[in-house]
Amino acid sequence: MNFLAHIYLSSDNELITIGNFVADGIRGKKYEQYPEEIQVGILLHRAIDTFTDAHPVFRRSTKRLHDPYGHYSGVIVDIFYDHFLAKNWSAYSKIPLDSYVKNFYHSLERHFEILPPKFKHLTPLMIEDNWLLSYAEIDGIQSVLNGMNRRTYGRSKMNLATKELKLFYSEFEKDFTEFFNELIFYNNQKLKTLTKKFNL
Repeated sequence: MNFLAHIYLSSDNELITIGNFVADGIRGKKYEQYPEEIQVGILLHRAIDTFTDAHPVFRRSTKRLHDPYGHYSGVIVDIFYDHFLAKNWSAYSKIPLDSYVKNFYHSLERHFEILPPKFKHLTPLMIEDNWLLSYAEIDGIQSVLNGMNRRTYGRSKMNLATKELKLFYSEFEKDFTEFFNELIFYNNQKLKTLTKKFNL
């Protein structure tokens, strides 16, 4: 899953949310250097990714993209699913999306010093361009895909993937809804297990 989904799935614990957000920047057992709540967020992030990559509905979505985008198809579907979460946000949260993301940005600013270097660079850009709110619009997804394509020096062609998003929009949205409900259930159980393990 992409940023918005990981943040949403962290419940309302600020440090667990930070850990879930920065997990891709922390390899191996380096997570053990962080406070326990951040460790929970990192481990939760890894569990979410493992569950997602193995899920048949997620794989059904990626299959639509395999021919043009190959092994980048999973990354693209992650981004598509964040679009559908943002678009349908009111079905998942009572807090309006703009308020929710502002609160998260403030949390990042409060805990800026604990962020890994990659995320210290990324965070000001995310806040300035309001990435999380922009996911609700296809133009916002296009901007994300443009950036991802630049990071692969144009090899991924991810900047072209909004074509498939528009072409199979209802299919991707149906997949997201089916998958995300199952992910929420799994995530809630995993979060309980992790917080119990750390006596939080």
